[in-house]
Amino acid sequence: MTPPKTISVLTAVHAPAAHHLPEAYKSLLAQELPAGWDWQWVVQEDGQTEDVRPHVPDDARVSFGQGRAGRAAMARMLGLARARGEIVKVLDADDQLPPGALARDIEALEGRADVGWVTSRVLDLLPDGSTAGFEGDPPAGELARGSVLDYWRTHDFRASVHPATLAVRRELLLAVGGWMALPASEDTGLLLALSAVSAGWFNAETGLLYRKWLGQVTSDATHTDPTEREARMAVIAERAAALAATGWTYSPAAGV
Repeated sequence: MTPPKTISVLTAVHAPAAHHLPEAYKSLLAQELPAGWDWQWVVQEDGQTEDVRPHVPDDARVSFGQGRAGRAAMARMLGLARARGEIVKVLDADDQLPPGALARDIEALEGRADVGWVTSRVLDLLPDGSTAGFEGDPPAGELARGSVLDYWRTHDFRASVHPATLAVRRELLLAVGGWMALPASEDTGLLLALSAVSAGWFNAETGLLYRKWLGQVTSDATHTDPTEREARMAVIAERAAALAATGWTYSPAAGV
């Protein structure tokens, strides 16, 4: 029997958000994957407390680890060491996957050899349980190499697609160096690096419920500090430009 292919869902979590993990897990259980695929959930604590493990489900498909505190980028990179999937999918601890999200990611990558990564439409999940969408999503379909990067440069450093929805071929994720060592916007840095070297795909169906709550990292005032933001955007832009200048275009290996 051929072993199943795997999509590794990678979640960085710090103690204040740990109580949301059961809802994220419930959304994983609701996923129906294409034949021959299974999921793995890699939960990596950003720190070494006693507050996260009690919220991690007892499931053989779930791998839990801890490490020195260093923000989400470092936690994700440490967790990546345990991710065995051909595809790596981001899921923040306080967010949820709508039904069908993983299947759409897999199908986009399996069926298109020129596509290295996938993003999806996002709905904000508000404290009262309602949702709110966004205007201005790109058309469903292929995102040409460099197009997301070009949009970001000309729209006040705001991307045309949401980096929290990323699913990416593991080999490409490693080739661009993973998440940037930044206190925030590390996922935007990855998205733009991917855009610099590879075509992507946008799924117009909702692929993420993005929770809005007072404890989320992006609600902290330091997230919008202008000096820090300017520094983050500068180094993100330089990394993406350097990758684009190499002229290298990613070509997936056979197997996904």
